[in-house]
Amino acid sequence: MFIDFVALQLVDLVAALVLLAVYVLFFVEHDSRRIAPGFLLSGFIATVTGLYMIFTWPLPGSFNIAFGELIVLFGSIFFFAGLALQRDWDLLSIAIVSVLAGVAAIIVGIRILDLKLTQAPGIAGLGYLFTGVAGILVLPVYFWKKSMLLRIITTVVILVAAVLWAITGYASYWAHLDEFGKWLPATMHAAPPAGS
Repeated sequence: MFIDFVALQLVDLVAALVLLAVYVLFFVEHDSRRIAPGFLLSGFIATVTGLYMIFTWPLPGSFNIAFGELIVLFGSIFFFAGLALQRDWDLLSIAIVSVLAGVAAIIVGIRILDLKLTQAPGIAGLGYLFTGVAGILVLPVYFWKKSMLLRIITTVVILVAAVLWAITGYASYWAHLDEFGKWLPATMHAAPPAGS
């Protein structure tokens, strides 16, 4: 049995997406520093766990790419967005990176649907697709932040992505508590009898 922490990554992504929705709807024009600590926190968790995943490959096959690499991209974007908001830096370069990460998420979402990866490929594939579209919409919101219609549409897309990942993430916690209930670390396994 392999051990994974994808549930943590997904619930962290849900938190980050909800913060992004709040930012886009309420803080994009003013008071943006108030959202910075949440971006920093969720970005840090995603980046650290994602880096561990891409360097160690704890999951079977291509799941390490789909979940590890993309969570590093999104985690880094959220972390540096939080830093930029805190220090009052311009967000244009982060919005451009968000577009490129969004395109990657759309490609992964389509491929998950195509290959029927994960236990619920429909939800995971749509989660990636909506997250990707949200990443792409960040750039138009940057340029047209006064357009409430654009901000509402973007917020809806972000929240749909958050709901899809919440379904997967919280369901994973529910299942993992049962599946890993009898798991023991290597140090607790019975030693082989002497002379074997």
